[in-house]
This record gives sequence, C-alpha cells and structure tokens, in this order.
Amino acid sequence: MIAPIIALGAVALAVLAVVNALVFLRPSRSGDGDNDASVSILIPARNEEQRINLCLAYASAQSALVKEILVYDDQSSDATAGIVEAWEKIDRRIRLIRGDTLPAGWHGKPHACYRLAENATGTWLLFIDADVRLRSGAVERLLATAAHHSCTLLSAWPAIAMKSLAETLLMPMLNFYVFTLFPSPLQLVSNAPRYALAHGACLLCHRDTYWAIGGHSTVRNELFEDTALARHWRASGQRALCCDGQQICTVRMYSGVREIWRGFEKNFYPGFRRKWLFVFVMAIHVAVFTVPFIGLLVSPTLPFAVAASSVLVARGALALRFRQPVWPSVMHPIAELFLIALGISSFLRWHSRRGVEWKGRLYRSSTVEKGAR
Repeated sequence: MIAPIIALGAVALAVLAVVNALVFLRPSRSGDGDNDASVSILIPARNEEQRINLCLAYASAQSALVKEILVYDDQSSDATAGIVEAWEKIDRRIRLIRGDTLPAGWHGKPHACYRLAENATGTWLLFIDADVRLRSGAVERLLATAAHHSCTLLSAWPAIAMKSLAETLLMPMLNFYVFTLFPSPLQLVSNAPRYALAHGACLLCHRDTYWAIGGHSTVRNELFEDTALARHWRASGQRALCCDGQQICTVRMYSGVREIWRGFEKNFYPGFRRKWLFVFVMAIHVAVFTVPFIGLLVSPTLPFAVAASSVLVARGALALRFRQPVWPSVMHPIAELFLIALGISSFLRWHSRRGVEWKGRLYRSSTVEKGAR
C-alpha cells in the first residue's frame, strides 16, 4: 500500500521538476530596459582573497551603466582589503569600505549589504557574492528583465561551476532540492510571499524601494537572508521575482566535500520558517527520493521502479535545463543520503550548544552572538 503512494508522489514531483525545467523564467534580452539607469555593484566580502580578484575583474568589465563597485571588507583577516585597494587604482568605480564592529542582533552578510546600500548612489543596487563572475551584458539583461516584468527586486539563479568530483556529484542537488518542490510558474501569477525565491549570489533591487521597505535591516538576523528578503519584499506589496541566471552569472559556491558540508550546514535548517515544514520536507526526501532505490535492491516492485525512474527523470530534466552533467543523476542515492545527513546535522547543531561556525563566526538558534556568511 505504501509503495504505490510513494510512486504517486514521485511522479507528481517529477512532473513539477520537468515543468520548472521548461518554464523557469528566462531573462529578457539586453536593451529592453532602462538604459538611463545607474547601477551600484555591491560586494560583501569576508576573507575572500582567493575569489575577490576575479569577481572584480568581471564586475569591472561591465558597461558604463555601472556607476560604482563597492566592496565591504567585513573585518577580513587575509589579503582581501589589499587586493581591493590595488583594484581602486585600476578602475575608479571601485571603492573599498572598511567594515566596522558587527552590531548586536545582526548577522554579518545582512549587515554588510546594509552598509553597502548606505554608501551606494546608483538607482539600482546589484548585490553579488565575492565568488560571482558576471557575464558580459549581465547588468543590461537584469535591468531589462526587471523592466519587462515590472519588478523592483530580481534575483538571478546562477550557473554553478563545478570543478572537483565531489562538486559534480553533490552540487546538482541544490537545484534538485529547490525545483522539485518550488512551483516557479506561480511566482509570475501570484505575489504571495510563499512563492518568493532568491539566490543571494545575485540580487538586483531598486534603491528607493529597498529603503522604503527597510532593506536588509528587515532580515538582520537571517542566515537565509536572500529568500527572506524576497518574502518581505512581496509582503510589502512590491514585486519580487527569480530568473534563470545562467546567462547572467556563474558561481563556484563551495569546493570539496568539507566546504560543501559546512557551507550548507549553516543555513539548511534556518531556511525553514517552521520546524514542521523542515520535518515534512525531510520526510519527502527519505520516503520519495530515497526509499524507492532501497526498495529496488531489497524487494523490486513496479511502484518502486516507477518512483525511482521518476526521480531520475527529474534529475535529468534539471541537469539539462541548468547545463550540468547528466551522469551524476545515476548516483542520486549517494547524493540523496548526503543531503539527508546534512539536513539532520544542521538541525542538531542549531539545537545544540555547539551551533554552527562559518568564517570564524558562530551562530546558535537561541542567541545571535556573532553573525556572518
């Protein structure tokens, strides 16, 4: 009785994944937006000496629509500031902002973004992470998409660069995790906060609207600040959308198993607004995305075969849409077990005294001691 239910759930979620793969919002062509606009590229950076140089190189190559490129050095202990200072001599638009002490009640990235916005003078604010590589014409395409869809906040879901075997095996699970559950077509027909989606690696917003709704101060203690900001944006009556950003930017989020684990562990559980929702989603990943493969090994049945095949179809469709290798799909059970273990670890650490650590700062669920990302 359980196997047919699992199969039905797998088919339904595979259909959603295929629909997302087909219709996820594509960016508009450049030239269709407000070419009189000015853009401030804003980069929060903490210990990013390995990434900031290329990030600035690609940002500096953007068009004259970019009025300034501001980097907030969030008390880095490496050569981040020195690299930015060298770039200040190459491109006059680049300016280093020295970070100050983190105020109580704030996490690091929201505070860095807020401080950057305070110093920005462009009509549009483009927040990007230090590991982002903007593609040629990225700013024009973002502005055109925002204009075409009349939104004041637009996030670009980036292409994910994967160099190691571990990244190639595990990182596609991010897209699988999101686009087997998020109904992307509904973000276009409903402005409800529950249909908000954003990727903090690339986030464009209108400056006046940003300040009107409070900007990053509204998500000051969020580790999952990107989607939280998009939800608040929608709750304030403003339109927020997320588009396919493969032609806009590329990001190598994490390298190696250890960094992938630590990077996602810090914000896996905090990404859920309710504990029951976390339990529900984890139950789906166990019952629908894992059990069928175990069932095929232990007691092969048609329902388990249908369910497992549906999962592989979903993986394949998303891999093709996001231009990722298809072969890791056949290794799905291994990646899925990693995801489940990661979710459980995130939950346990957030509910323990240990908390989670990232870039030398510690977070706990009960207190906000120090925050950053």
